[in-house]
Amino acid sequence: MTKYNVDQAHSNLGFQVKHMMISKVKGNFGSFTADIDANPEDLTGASIKFEIEVLSINSNNEDRDNHLKSADFFDVEQFPKITFEATKIISIDGGEYEITGDFTIKDVTKSVTFEAEYGGKGTNPWGQEVVAFEAEAKINRKEFGLTWNTALETGGVLVGEDIKIKIELEANPA
Repeated sequence: MTKYNVDQAHSNLGFQVKHMMISKVKGNFGSFTADIDANPEDLTGASIKFEIEVLSINSNNEDRDNHLKSADFFDVEQFPKITFEATKIISIDGGEYEITGDFTIKDVTKSVTFEAEYGGKGTNPWGQEVVAFEAEAKINRKEFGLTWNTALETGGVLVGEDIKIKIELEANPA
C-alpha cells in the first residue's frame, strides 16, 4: 500500500443537476482533500477518505453559488464539509470497481456507491509517478436534506432531485 496525495491542479470533483427539468447545470468543488492509502492496480484493500470544502462550490454563477451555500441548501455556516469514507471496495473487471462508503452532506450520512475506474499510471516530466482514477455516482439530494425547490408555472420544478457526481483524480505518492 502507498499513501497518495491529490494533485489539485489536475483533478476535478464535479456535479450535475437538471435545471427546469430540461437542461443541466454543472459545477465543481475547487477545494477538497483525499486520504488515499492504496495499491492503485488493486483497490480492493484501499483506505479512501474525501473531505470537500463546501465554500469552494462553483457553478459559474455567483448568485447561485451563494444560494447553494445558504441554509436553503448546504448551510455552510453549520456544515462546512462534505465527507466520504469507503467501507467496501469490490473489483468488477480489469481496473473497474464499485466503491461503497459513508457519504455525509449536512448532518445526513447515507451509503453511496461510486463506479470507479483506474486510468493507469505514468511518470510526469519531473520524474514523479502519477496515477489516475475516475469515479461516478448518483444521489438524490432530498435524501441528504437538500430539499429547497420552486414550482414552475409550466409544471415541474426548478431544480432536479438527482445529482450526478463525477470525480477525475490524479494523485502521486506522498
